[in-house]
Amino acid sequence: MPMIQIPDSELTAYRADPPGAPKGALVVIHEIWGLVDHITSVADRFAAEGYLALAPDILTNAGVTPAVGQELHDLAMNPDAAARSAAQPLMREKLAASRDPAYGAWAVGQLRKVLDYLAAQPGIEGRLAVTGFCFGGSYTFALAAADPRLKAAAPFYGAPPDTADIAAIACPVRAFYGGLDERLMESLPDVTRSMAGAGIDFESTVYPNARHAFFNDTNPGTYDPEAAGDAWSRVLEFFDSQLI
Repeated sequence: MPMIQIPDSELTAYRADPPGAPKGALVVIHEIWGLVDHITSVADRFAAEGYLALAPDILTNAGVTPAVGQELHDLAMNPDAAARSAAQPLMREKLAASRDPAYGAWAVGQLRKVLDYLAAQPGIEGRLAVTGFCFGGSYTFALAAADPRLKAAAPFYGAPPDTADIAAIACPVRAFYGGLDERLMESLPDVTRSMAGAGIDFESTVYPNARHAFFNDTNPGTYDPEAAGDAWSRVLEFFDSQLI
C-alpha cells in the first residue's frame, strides 16, 4: 500500500497517482470504519480518472486503526442480529474518542495540512477538491468551511457538523443521499435552507430507494449499484467542471 507521511502533521495517507498529468487533487475522507480497503479502492478509482487522490487516516490517532475499523465494520455487518447486538459495547468504546469536539477540531486542522501537501504537488496549481463518505461526508462539509482553497466539495451521506461555520464555505457543494436514510433525510431541508441563506452553490441528489452507505460495495446490506453508478458519474462530472 503506497502510504505516505503528511509533512508537518500527525497523519499518514494512502496516495493514488493518475497515469498522466493530474487534472487536480482530491482529499478522500473515509467512513467511521477508518482507512479500510473500500476507501483506498475509491482513491484508486479517482486516480484512474486522472486525479491525484489522497485518502488520509484520521482515525488511527483516535484508536481506530484500519485493522480495528475493519473488525468493527465486519461486526456491524454480521447477519446474526445477536452478534451485532453483542458488538455494540465494543463499537461504542472504540468510536468514543472520535465524537469528542476536541478531536473534531484536531481532525480539521490535520486535513488542512493534507491540502497543504496536495497544493504543493507538481501540476496541481490550486485545483483542490474534497469528497468523503458518512463520517467523511461530515468532514467534507467541515473542511470546505475551514479552507477557502477548495474548488469543490462532494459529501456522500454526511451532514455539516455543528462546529462548522457553513457560511464560510466558498466552493460549490454537491451532496449525495439515500432516500431511506431517515436521519439525514430529516436534516436535509435545514441543510438546504442554511446553504441557500449563505449563498452557497449547493445541490443535493437523493436516490429514493437507496440506504445510507449506498456507495460502499463492501456492504451487501446497503450497497445500491444503480445509485452508486449514477453518483459516480455525477461526482466525476462535477469535479471535471470545477477543476479542469
